[in-house]
Amino acid sequence: MWTDFLLLMKQEMAVIAMIFILLFMKLGRDRSNESFMNTMNVLLLLNLTLGFIGNRDGVLLNEMFRTSKLIALEKNILNLAMLIVSLQSYSWLKTHKHVPEFYILLLSSLLGMFFMISSGNLLMFYLGLEMSTIPLAAAANFDLAKRRSSEGAMKLIFSSAFSSGCLLFGISLLYGTTGTLIFSELPHLISNNPLQLFAFILIIAGFAFKISVVPFHLWTADVYEGAPVAVTSFLSVVSKGAVLFVFVSVLYKVFSPLATVWYNMLFILSLLTIIIGNLFAIRQENFKRFLAFSSIAQVGFIMVGISGGSDVSTASVIYFVLIYVFSNLAAFGVVALVSSVTGKENISDYKGLYKTNRTLSWVLAIGLFSLAGVPPTAGFFGKFFLLIAGAGKGNYLLIGIAALNIVISLYYYLRVVKAIFMDANPTPLQPIRIPLMSKLAFVVCIAGVVTVGVASPIYDYIYSLIAQMQ
Repeated sequence: MWTDFLLLMKQEMAVIAMIFILLFMKLGRDRSNESFMNTMNVLLLLNLTLGFIGNRDGVLLNEMFRTSKLIALEKNILNLAMLIVSLQSYSWLKTHKHVPEFYILLLSSLLGMFFMISSGNLLMFYLGLEMSTIPLAAAANFDLAKRRSSEGAMKLIFSSAFSSGCLLFGISLLYGTTGTLIFSELPHLISNNPLQLFAFILIIAGFAFKISVVPFHLWTADVYEGAPVAVTSFLSVVSKGAVLFVFVSVLYKVFSPLATVWYNMLFILSLLTIIIGNLFAIRQENFKRFLAFSSIAQVGFIMVGISGGSDVSTASVIYFVLIYVFSNLAAFGVVALVSSVTGKENISDYKGLYKTNRTLSWVLAIGLFSLAGVPPTAGFFGKFFLLIAGAGKGNYLLIGIAALNIVISLYYYLRVVKAIFMDANPTPLQPIRIPLMSKLAFVVCIAGVVTVGVASPIYDYIYSLIAQMQ
């Protein structure tokens, strides 16, 4: 039994071990920032490697915890994103006073996400969600001397509390009408009962807050702007990816009897999210707010794929999240480095960047091209598969509007690229030395953006794991 426990929960145990190692290092003699960061980067790499070894299907604790090769892959995508965020944070963290605390907060949040992804029970899912959210609120306020950071953290706390209240109320109503919270039992007990429909709407609202679906997105830009860039990167990629993985699982497995209801909801919410995300991204001047509304629009495209309700939809969502990790972190990595060296975060500050920082300019441009869906970057293939998955329902109006918005999004992404390569700036940013850790992160991101889209075995592997679970 203990062998099964350790094997099935090996990724969670690895994260717990890293947290304890950090605590022991904090008590030791060598407390330099470099030792903390180098140790954590090595451990995160080992954890990523461990995630690909010895994975098998199984359940524990009366289906409270479940795992499979597909779930292990989802956790590995989050592990990869966490490693990239850690590498990109090197310049900012090397002069910070609280490096161990930063890693403990993010690892605690990651641990909660792992439990959330592996949950086979709505109560376990809720506990994992809270465990992942509370440390993030503290991490958003990590720049203690900045009032903007405190404001962002407070907005995250309030919005999380409200969304958690909606979610827990919905779970309570669902339990009251079915008598169970186990994922495998709920589909047989759910119907079009008005109380169950109300519970479902509350649960969907709770998810919508977490992934910034319009009209539940109002906290996103302020939190992204106020939090340190490293935390913003984690929020936009790791946190959002984890909730999306669970969202797909809950919709397709738990609420399959309400497929018609949630399809109509996704149809409306996805269009609102794409259109409003694009319109607000056009008028942003702060780079983090710009990427915040960009991420909102990306969630809209993901919801188009989810609306397909098929194995192709699940594969396309996981595939796109992987691509999104590389694309978004390429952009955020440049913003993080520029912010840590110069303190500048506005798009206008990047005018003429190519004249003084050619490497950073190309990394940022390739990341933005992928987010825009420009071929042959991976972002093009990711959005293509999402639209194909959404077309499975035959609603070509939804696909047409989504495709049109891809064209609209080109405007604001290319506006930034134009500023970098073509606009004149009498006082361009100084040449910035790229640390080795940041170089490694950029290489990984650009390699992912360039190769994942054209490497068909990656998508085929994801789809094969989904097919094995049927």
